[in-house]
Amino acid sequence: MAAASAAPLALNGVKMATTSQAYLDSNPLRETKLFISDLFRQFYSLGWVSGTGGSISIKVHDHPIPKLHRLLIISPSGVQKERMVPEDMYVVSPIMSILSSPLSKPYPHKPPRCSYCAPLFLKAECYHYLFDAAIKLYQLGLDWSTPNHGLISNSRRAFCGHQNVNTSVKAGSLKSNNEIEPLRRCVLLDIEGTTTPISFVSDVLFPYARDNVGRHLDATYDTAETQDDIKLLRFQVQDDLEQGIAGAVPIPSDDAGKEEIIPALVANVEAMIKADRKITALKQLQGHIWRTGFQNNELEAVVFDDVPEALEKWHALGIKVYIYSSGSRLAQRLIFGNTNYGDLRKYLCGFFDTIVGNKKETTSYAEISESVGVDRPSEILFVTDVYQEAIAAKAAGLEVIISVRPGNGPLPENHGFKTVNSFAEI
Repeated sequence: MAAASAAPLALNGVKMATTSQAYLDSNPLRETKLFISDLFRQFYSLGWVSGTGGSISIKVHDHPIPKLHRLLIISPSGVQKERMVPEDMYVVSPIMSILSSPLSKPYPHKPPRCSYCAPLFLKAECYHYLFDAAIKLYQLGLDWSTPNHGLISNSRRAFCGHQNVNTSVKAGSLKSNNEIEPLRRCVLLDIEGTTTPISFVSDVLFPYARDNVGRHLDATYDTAETQDDIKLLRFQVQDDLEQGIAGAVPIPSDDAGKEEIIPALVANVEAMIKADRKITALKQLQGHIWRTGFQNNELEAVVFDDVPEALEKWHALGIKVYIYSSGSRLAQRLIFGNTNYGDLRKYLCGFFDTIVGNKKETTSYAEISESVGVDRPSEILFVTDVYQEAIAAKAAGLEVIISVRPGNGPLPENHGFKTVNSFAEI
């Protein structure tokens, strides 16, 4: 970044002869640059901007410096909106002196330039009445977010319902202390106790797998898929036996025949299900058993009533939604493809299971952050009902909300996380 001196600025009543490089690298300036680049990405996703034209200017919010002397951050011309990063921004003094310019990028990128609209930004006011107008439009049932201000649909009215600004979590929203919350690019959802009642998993899915494991293994024993399932179970059971895990019993060798092998497999699987083991060998086999149940219309997944509307809303806003569950990716696709609200997979961008790591380990969430391609883990909002998972995700830098649903386990007192009873609160 190229820096230059500027007109004196007042700091706590004391005038500064120049704007120091330290101040140009300060948190208020850095956060404002980040906010502008994130705004442009969202505007691009919503179809509000395109190409390289247009600009945004934001005055740096820095309490010690009087408003008249605060610096401006101005976005450049000549940079694609969806590719804009904080390093592309101009820092400008109140008298239109450029204090910091972005470096030129290699050919074939065009050199950046400060917007021709920059002089107009200095004359702009804070138009608080625009927010009042938006509220009044909403009260009249008119959609302020569209150019023609048509009627608000029932689903959108539900999404835009009156919410307390302290508890709602919105992309780029303001907290009660006027701090800007981080923008959300992705939402990562748990299933059991978050999108789906625990009772469906414990009272429907698990019993179905337990009651049908023998029939499934007998009917598919010679297929490559089931042989792969058996191989994974063998490795897991051998490890369980070495560690003295309760319920583990030896599995006869392959030459013993399926009449001896299947009962041993069933005994191990039943013990694993009873102990609610979060292991890949069990989850993979369960997914294959449930697939048969869904195909035969013996199973239908249940999601909470607020889930479909939330998924549709996030999808419309360009927010990518992923699932992270201890159940296999196959099981996840089956659940969201066969719900009481129909197929919801069109709103989902991907699925993560225990192959990426245990849900109570911080490294799992770091791996997911790398996989979904965000610039910062804080751009991911993780929603779960499990406190230990919330702790691990927070340690990896993700934003976390705990889901409080009927039948969920109690949370520790003073756990420190935001909670929601419905996705409509997010």
